[in-house]
Amino acid sequence: MNSIFRNRHFISEDDWSKNDLDTVFETSFDLKKRFALGEPHRLLQDKTLFMIFFEQSTRTRNSMEAGMTQLGGHAHDLTADKMQISHGESAKDTAIILSRMGHGIASRNCFYGTGNAYLNEMAKWAKCPVMSLQDDVYHPFQGLADMMTLFEHFGRDLRGLKLTVSWAYAESHAKPLSVPQTQILLFPRYGIDVTVAHPADFPLSRAIVEKAKRNAREGGGRLTFSNDMDEAVKGAQVVIPKNWGGFGAWSVEEYLANEAECKKAMASRLATHQDWIFDRRRAGLAAANVKLMHALPADRNREVTDEVIDDESISIVYDEAENRLHTAKAVMALTMGGRG
Repeated sequence: MNSIFRNRHFISEDDWSKNDLDTVFETSFDLKKRFALGEPHRLLQDKTLFMIFFEQSTRTRNSMEAGMTQLGGHAHDLTADKMQISHGESAKDTAIILSRMGHGIASRNCFYGTGNAYLNEMAKWAKCPVMSLQDDVYHPFQGLADMMTLFEHFGRDLRGLKLTVSWAYAESHAKPLSVPQTQILLFPRYGIDVTVAHPADFPLSRAIVEKAKRNAREGGGRLTFSNDMDEAVKGAQVVIPKNWGGFGAWSVEEYLANEAECKKAMASRLATHQDWIFDRRRAGLAAANVKLMHALPADRNREVTDEVIDDESISIVYDEAENRLHTAKAVMALTMGGRG
């Protein structure tokens, strides 16, 4: 087991070995137990985390801030519009200065074609760990919480578990690709058989799909794709109905060069797929004891019906949300205070 984590960046699980991730999960379960027992665990006493949010957040913001408090440190809740970033300050300058003042930098930047690049630019210059709170490619903290929840409900040996990640209809906004892409990269590394369902005009990134197929071959899982939601959920033990935008239909260069036209095309295509919803009928196609997961917030009665998401015999979304806290604490404790 690797015990050297101090100052390691956390931008994608793909940058961490399975052995590294196993250490994170062991730490997460230990911290969850301590939290339940009310045992103090001030592993980052007097440490400071800078959190930079370019977009809204509920679970991510609060899991990181509450986590730092419980670990004995402090999190600065920053937004780009209140920083000199809004006047053009570079990622390099921001990273160097903040890493001289504190012990960790975490940022959410989901702008398509720029978010992940921004995080990696900060990581290049920072002298402390840089953590992705979600970008346009990955959402690593969500991936950890998802895996922890699967371990809790299905045991530590997940080989052969049948799980479906399905695109679902939503109107709130064009959601990033990062959650499903993180899931297809991570789950097969633990032997899970993943089926991805989506309309043909809402694909995931081709490069991520190819990488996920390699992860499946190496990890013993399976990765298959379908354009039929009914077929994809048949026999599934876990279903994750999640909207994502149609960004994957274009290369980053094509999208950035024609952003207005691409957004118009996405909106037009979206309207034709309102039947992509996880409802009681589709739950009936899945395994008898199917579990529903979702990163939240769910577009209720568009992605998934109230009847299903509020059914405590099916829905484990609140377990999943709580585990954002414990996995976040594990990563922060290991990278900001672990042995170097």
